[in-house]
Amino acid sequence: MRVMIAVTHLLGTGHLRRALALAKAFADNGHDVLLATGGLPLPGLDFGMIRLVQLAPLQSDGINFTRLLDTDGTPATDALLADRRTVLCATLTDFAPDILITELFPFGRRVLADEFKALLAAATNLGPRPVVLASIRDILAPPSKPAKAEQTDQLIEQFYDAVLVHSDPQVTSLDQSWPVSAALAARLRYTGYVAPDPAGPHPKATGTDEVLVSAGGGPVGTRLFETALAAARLMPDRRWRLLVGGQNAGERIASLPTDDRATVEPARPDFRQMLTHAAASVSLCGYNTALDVLQAGIPAVFVPFDDGNEVEQTLRARCLSHLPGIATLRTGNLTPERLCAAVRQVIAAPARTGLKLRFDGAAQSVAIAEQMAKART
Repeated sequence: MRVMIAVTHLLGTGHLRRALALAKAFADNGHDVLLATGGLPLPGLDFGMIRLVQLAPLQSDGINFTRLLDTDGTPATDALLADRRTVLCATLTDFAPDILITELFPFGRRVLADEFKALLAAATNLGPRPVVLASIRDILAPPSKPAKAEQTDQLIEQFYDAVLVHSDPQVTSLDQSWPVSAALAARLRYTGYVAPDPAGPHPKATGTDEVLVSAGGGPVGTRLFETALAAARLMPDRRWRLLVGGQNAGERIASLPTDDRATVEPARPDFRQMLTHAAASVSLCGYNTALDVLQAGIPAVFVPFDDGNEVEQTLRARCLSHLPGIATLRTGNLTPERLCAAVRQVIAAPARTGLKLRFDGAAQSVAIAEQMAKART
């Protein structure tokens, strides 16, 4: 079958990476996959045999997701947005997918509602109409007004066949962050977490007994890194390693103070292997990082990103902090002393055993989509 996935990441990289994981799972199962992406290009991603369509790139103005900027950092023009809609709809018409997946929309990306609605309308006019699915992570940003949830329900009712929830409800169910109506509940399909295969041991045992500090692939996390360096001085019996991500990682590293108790370096592709040997992880609580921690079974301190009105990571961290060996520190409470104490606490906690979480969300998404598409024929 032909499968089209539409995604636009605006700040971090998690949305694109999750969409790419889904695309690869469909491709591995023999399907022809097209990924239409509208965020800034990410160097180094392996798209394999997946067809890639890059729309005119957009980014958010920091954490202000209602203000869209182009690649030069200037406000996106109406002409640019119109061009994106035209290219996206033409791509759909030419590709004529059997399955169409929108990542996050209509539960988020409302600033691009015109673009997604045009895509959905174009899909409705195809003959035959594709199976249309929404793809969402475990925790969403709750709607600020009841009307937004009602509008989402209306769009799901009008255009969608089902909603793929990439979570294990043993830990996080959608109603922990979103008002789930009876109509919406009937369309939810829990897939399990979308995660890569578990990482094996690091061939050089890099990271052994260290505290690994990370903040994802975006431009956030500076305060966490600064606090971690100060905390490392309070724990002379344990080496700390800071992995700094983002396109300007070199500049960010240069701006941090040096300390012989900690290693500071750019984010590494072998991070997941390093987790298997580390003493503890200190990180934000984005979707991908949380899954890395859960898969590795490592003690962890989450410092969720909560600038502005962001609550997604805080809600996720709250759900996970009920598990052994996981603690949460709010940014407002973050001090070197508290971080050091939290790291010691999780290292001393019992191991997480007996909890069988599902990490096969990509494969299960493919199975659900295939079943729904075959039921149409």
